[in-house]
Amino acid sequence: MRRVIILGSTGSIGTQALEVIRANPGRFDVVGLAAGSDADGLRAQADEFGVDDTALGAIDAEQLVRDVDADMVVNGITGSVGLGPTLATLETGKTLALANKESLIVGGELVTAIAEPGQIVPVDSEHSAIAQALKGNLPSDVRRLVVTASGGPFRGFTREQLATVTPQQALAHPTWDMGKVVTTNSATLVNKGLEVIEAHLLFGVSYGKIEVVVHPQSIVHSMVEYADGSTMAQASPPDMRLPIALGLDWPSRISGVGTPLDWTQATQWTFEPLDNVTFPAVALAKEVGRAGGTFPAVYNAANEQAVAAFHAGAIGFLDIVDTISAVVDAHDAPDELTRESLIETEAWARNTADRMIAQRA
Repeated sequence: MRRVIILGSTGSIGTQALEVIRANPGRFDVVGLAAGSDADGLRAQADEFGVDDTALGAIDAEQLVRDVDADMVVNGITGSVGLGPTLATLETGKTLALANKESLIVGGELVTAIAEPGQIVPVDSEHSAIAQALKGNLPSDVRRLVVTASGGPFRGFTREQLATVTPQQALAHPTWDMGKVVTTNSATLVNKGLEVIEAHLLFGVSYGKIEVVVHPQSIVHSMVEYADGSTMAQASPPDMRLPIALGLDWPSRISGVGTPLDWTQATQWTFEPLDNVTFPAVALAKEVGRAGGTFPAVYNAANEQAVAAFHAGAIGFLDIVDTISAVVDAHDAPDELTRESLIETEAWARNTADRMIAQRA
């Protein structure tokens, strides 16, 4: 029986992870739970699963990971505050089922330097798809990774049209049901930019060999193209329980988690090139990814501030990525990447973003 800690247990990833565990009695033992602020929800989960060790907030979640004996940690925390728990998981030798992409992106080589081979199992549907498509193949045979994007609610819009969209429109994702920040990031395609950086860090593939393609149906979750011209794709209905279940028990598969595709029915899948002029977030992410060091942390922190300002009505939709770009341009990286320099850099990025947002407003 695999002993599991769920971080972000009352959020989208956490509740779906517990749904998978609930449906498979005897396969997992939940030994720790951590939530951001929902104390009542956390208490109810702890009572249901018989969990004694719980935590509220990222700092306590990090200590929970260090104190509790477990095999696997699911990090479903939202935002860069998940870095501490990610580092704690890896440092204590536990397997990390990673849904908190920000901690890997912000931590960069701090995370990859301490991770043992196979210790990080991706939970994002795109990276889970890539991991499955890479399994059993030689890394030297990979020509490129193709990360799919739904295109979000504004696929096909012009920049002029994007200038007047509302927060409510940005939260109307056509495929996935996610939290406010991730859903908004999907609308700006910042989320896809973060996923490109994550793919580079997880799989060691250069940015020049990572492409993004728009696939509105969200059936093909990503692909790996090989040197001989063949492409391996992972396809399934859009259901996060599938990559969550695979992350929980990697590399084993859990029967009956999701509904398979119906191959007896006519269907159509389409793929479109990404409009980098209207949606520049991916190209900008590749730039900061290549720069490395603290630049990805600046990209992420500035985005989090800008997304909050957009939903508060302080700035427009286009101002989100424009703010990120301006803060990245103003960044002077420290000489050394440490956890302390990351904390200082994030604080600088958030303050700088807030100042620029106030000027725009």
